Amino acid sequence: MKETRYKKDLAEFDVEKIYSCDEVLDFLADQPKRKFTESVDVAIKLGIDAKKSDQNVRGSLTLPHSLGKKIKVAVFVDEDKAGEAKEAGADFIGTDALIEKYKDGNIDFDVAVTTPSMMKVVSKLAKVLGPKGLMPNPKSGTVTDNIEQAIKDVKHGQVRFKTEQAGVVQGTIANSSMEKEKVRENLDSFITELKRLKPPSSKGIYIKAIYLSTTMGPGYRIDVSQF
Repeated sequence: MKETRYKKDLAEFDVEKIYSCDEVLDFLADQPKRKFTESVDVAIKLGIDAKKSDQNVRGSLTLPHSLGKKIKVAVFVDEDKAGEAKEAGADFIGTDALIEKYKDGNIDFDVAVTTPSMMKVVSKLAKVLGPKGLMPNPKSGTVTDNIEQAIKDVKHGQVRFKTEQAGVVQGTIANSSMEKEKVRENLDSFITELKRLKPPSSKGIYIKAIYLSTTMGPGYRIDVSQF
């Protein structure tokens, strides 16, 4: 009965109707349960000119509450950092052998981490990792000498984001099994980080629209004035 009622409501859904954040979180919690744990995703329309490089927004954030998802991490480091990577829980560790393994595009990890000194070596995989959004980048915290912390952040639930077409930034901030308060805290942290990264050259309203959705659900628009 609930599934049928939900489909009826979905058919009449107004994508531009604006709700309070609490209302949206209640909507997400009331959706029919799936056979898998859905992600909770945010999409935010920014008041920037995405065509201008100085207005691109890109970064990463370790969320207050873990996404509860197993993240496989490949770490490209030499021997002096290999022990640190292993201790921190890296799934794949190496240099030339690891690059050889992935040069055909058969990727079996979610995030790649390396050090600044190793970037020249890892750049050999740019054509493979770049299109998949997996190339390590200092702005996302995946190019660093603090390998241990980078791995722990990624494993905990680090959301990585960048400006897409039309100035939209998207990211996974929670999952459907998380408590409402935790989803709200993760969302608040994400928006706070976006505000911190506001380009100086961006004028006018910065955060224009916020949408929250689950994997199988519609995007509910949240009242921006709450943030």
